Amino acid sequence: MASKQMLLLAVAVAVAVAFLPALDAATEHWVGDDKGWTLGFNYTAWAQSKQFKVGDTLVFKYNKPSHTVVEVSGADFAACSTPEAAKVMATGRDQVALDSPGRRWFVCSVGAHCLNGMKVRIDVLAADDNAVSPVAPPPSGHASNVQARLAQAVLAVAALLVL
Repeated sequence: MASKQMLLLAVAVAVAVAFLPALDAATEHWVGDDKGWTLGFNYTAWAQSKQFKVGDTLVFKYNKPSHTVVEVSGADFAACSTPEAAKVMATGRDQVALDSPGRRWFVCSVGAHCLNGMKVRIDVLAADDNAVSPVAPPPSGHASNVQARLAQAVLAVAALLVL
């Protein structure tokens, strides 16, 4: 019985170690989570509940041509203005690589959408920054799937150990 428990414990540890590198991997953040990039959503609260790091990706999913995504300066973000030279993304599934630390601003350039709250500001941390956000971010993207599978595997092994 003791050797069976030791074997199961060894398997649980092996599973945990196998998944650890994926837990620190880059995260794909779907802006607005399941609501997407749309009107009537609080993007400020959404961004504050996340931790963005260099290497992560933002994904803006929306119905085209109803919306766009434009990265702007802080001043343009505050004024909800889009410079004429700005690159307008309009594929309906735009991806933005977070390749350097710092603050980034994004708006929808369609009509008064930005003025109606369709804008988001994010703060990107360095990849090696271990700062903890004031609010623990809920799991999102690929990392949450890995975490969920790891938790299920550990619980299953723990249940077997109790038997």
